[in-house]
Amino acid sequence: MSVVKRFVAGATCPRCGEMDTLRMYRDEEKEYRECVECDFEDAMRLDGEPDAAEELETRVNRVPEPIPADAQPLNFVANPGSKRRDH
Repeated sequence: MSVVKRFVAGATCPRCGEMDTLRMYRDEEKEYRECVECDFEDAMRLDGEPDAAEELETRVNRVPEPIPADAQPLNFVANPGSKRRDH
């Protein structure tokens, strides 16, 4: 039996955020989805029972790197030669 993988139109990858890169396929026990851009893979059981899985690291729940103590803020100053006026 060959597996037919189909792209999901309009779907966004939960890891990389790219649209139209997810494809789905299934076997007798599970339905799978995978991203062709970032190699994300996920599976869901067809009988509705939960799998013991850890939370997927995404761009939303990543722990940010700490800001160094010696970091300096950037100050943006308007170009003195510009003709733009703020009203």
